[in-house]
Amino acid sequence: MTTPRRFPERLVKAFAESQVIGVRAGDESHRFLAVWVVVVQGRVFARSWNDKPTGWHRAFMREQRGVVQIPKVREVRVIAKKTRGDRLLEAIDRAYAEKYHTPASRKWVRGFKVARRKATTTEFVPR
Repeated sequence: MTTPRRFPERLVKAFAESQVIGVRAGDESHRFLAVWVVVVQGRVFARSWNDKPTGWHRAFMREQRGVVQIPKVREVRVIAKKTRGDRLLEAIDRAYAEKYHTPASRKWVRGFKVARRKATTTEFVPR
């Protein structure tokens, strides 16, 4: 049995403190897209608002390798994994509500609880 890959604590802290990160699927050089990120149980997650065929979530599901850009830290090579499990998904819902708690954010946090968006929950692990 192998141990799951985890980010070092300093990077987990940087993810937790970042309001947005940049994500880019694949190894080719193209622009980063900004996404909201949360940390649950020391693991890093993001959800897609618009799950378009050309969007970041589907790109990562086709090509699991990519890069995330943490503000004030660096670019980190990652592997994207689909997230499952009702308890974990509910914990991610709560993490979004706790982290993005301003009046302007409420609409987006509620929207992330919708089943079609919840289904896009992606975990990033180091590669």
